[in-house]
Amino acid sequence: MRNFIQIAAQVDPLPVLQQLFLHDDLWDQHKMRTSFEGTPHVDVSDILLRFAPPQTTKREQMYDNTAPVWYPDAVAKLSEVRPIVLALMARVGAYQLDRLVITRMPPGGQILPHADNEGEYVHQSNIMRYHIVLQGLPGSLFHCGDETVCMKTGEVWAFRPDIEHCCFNNSTDDRIHMLADMTLWGDLSGKYPHDKLPSGAME
Repeated sequence: MRNFIQIAAQVDPLPVLQQLFLHDDLWDQHKMRTSFEGTPHVDVSDILLRFAPPQTTKREQMYDNTAPVWYPDAVAKLSEVRPIVLALMARVGAYQLDRLVITRMPPGGQILPHADNEGEYVHQSNIMRYHIVLQGLPGSLFHCGDETVCMKTGEVWAFRPDIEHCCFNNSTDDRIHMLADMTLWGDLSGKYPHDKLPSGAME
């Protein structure tokens, strides 16, 4: 595949899903990504764990992930996120966690076609965004360019966000992804460099 790469396949999402079940109040406390005019994410709900400061009002500041802040309530209540993120960082050779968001799309929901052209993770060759699939059932489809994948529960993927992409949840339950922006070690020669991955705890 040219637009997607699968990073891992056997992440255990159950501890995080259980915490999400117990703390349903965390959803949509902050609607920066989902409420601005023209957002492609109008059908989704978010939990921000590390993102632009909550007082951010300008769209360009929201997409600037060079100075994210922690959202302490969500971080405390979703403590099981930590081992998953640290294992992924070790696997891909990341030395810095940038933005971290959990997003939920209901059955029948969609993310409208768009190409990401704002934010450092698009323009810097050593910043990558990963989709950690906490819940993904058959019928949850991710289109990027002329390729389509069904990202299943427990998988981790990266894709080319500068190419037009969209998502449709044609499954029977919520699509729940954790989006993690990470800064990778070293001076990379190009974008999306995961042709070889280091060994690590995440397989």
